[in-house]
Amino acid sequence: MERHDGKSVVTESYAPRPARTDSDHSSGAGSAHGTLEDTAAVTTVEELQATKKGWFAYFKTRDFYIVLALGQILALCITSTNTFSSLLVEQGTSIPAFQTFFNYVLLNIIYTSVTLYRYGFKRWSRLMLKDGWKYIILSFLDVQGNYFFVLAYRYTTILSAQLINFFAIVIVVIISFIFLRVRYHVTQVVGILICIGGVGILIGSDHITGATSSDGISKGNQVKGDLFALVGATCYGISNVVEEFLVSKRPLYEVVGQLGFWGMIWNGAQAGIFDKQQFRTATWNGKVGGYLTGYTLILTLFYSLAPIMFRLSSAAFFNISLLTGNFWGVCIGVKVFHLSIHWMYPIAFVCIIGGLLVYFVGKKVLGEATKPWLGKNQEQGVTGVGTARRRVVRGDTVV
Repeated sequence: MERHDGKSVVTESYAPRPARTDSDHSSGAGSAHGTLEDTAAVTTVEELQATKKGWFAYFKTRDFYIVLALGQILALCITSTNTFSSLLVEQGTSIPAFQTFFNYVLLNIIYTSVTLYRYGFKRWSRLMLKDGWKYIILSFLDVQGNYFFVLAYRYTTILSAQLINFFAIVIVVIISFIFLRVRYHVTQVVGILICIGGVGILIGSDHITGATSSDGISKGNQVKGDLFALVGATCYGISNVVEEFLVSKRPLYEVVGQLGFWGMIWNGAQAGIFDKQQFRTATWNGKVGGYLTGYTLILTLFYSLAPIMFRLSSAAFFNISLLTGNFWGVCIGVKVFHLSIHWMYPIAFVCIIGGLLVYFVGKKVLGEATKPWLGKNQEQGVTGVGTARRRVVRGDTVV
């Protein structure tokens, strides 16, 4: 339930529990009680969008800089987890499925506990029975995306994997366009292409310096690795769109808690089947324990922040923001692996950041926080952190 101006409003699709005042508790599942009129909304999306005008209206908001910074924090998280994975391999420990298992366990402990506190066991059980299938699909796609992409690096080159990773962006754009009715402005398309061009510069510099050499990799294994990378990128793209849809309509703690719960089961089963041999031959010492701990904590932070990014922007912007990860990876590699930065890397980074800026040219005050599948005034969405409906109903900032 959601309280606003002294009125009690039921906004969950099934809500027999007492009301709690919580910024991320209502779902707005489209019931008659979940409309903006019932909550005595202070304004509408149209009125909010008209508060600033021009091609650079979104640049004049605080939310734009939050989105830009959040994207780079997420890119650094991915880079850090990749670094820990490399350090584990150096120690003789390569267990891709088991390595991620602890992340899902921690997500489940944190967010399912919050969900049980908010909903109670009976209501949580009804959630599992009614909507559990959605989260089973989401967690399956997420687990497979992680597994196949890590697996791809055993058989193919970094160059091939990076090129195929662009397919995730294509998948996100196509699925969002067809199923979620998202319509991309020409500047958004140009921004995506500029970001891809920036990564092209990164890949070109790697090719020049020999960082993407395929020495020792047979053609047969490289094809296998490319196919694994393609499957991983496809799973990533679909799971990103599904998660964006779910967190726009449901509380964040519910979505992440369910992702952790079902992901723990999927990942645990997969680790037991495919990582059994690697687990026996892996090196286990203090360093490995430390690396696994760092990997788990940072990945949990990533999974906690990603839903906010999906609410504030979109799965498309989320994916192009992560493209700067290659640059951050080299910066970390200079210290950890004693790598050197090629002169083309800073140019590529500026190019990607430029593409991120171009992406939002022409967007209005709320940017991509307004979702076309939630109704004109986002009445079918949740009133939670990062949502446009929070701004409409409460009249304060999105965050």
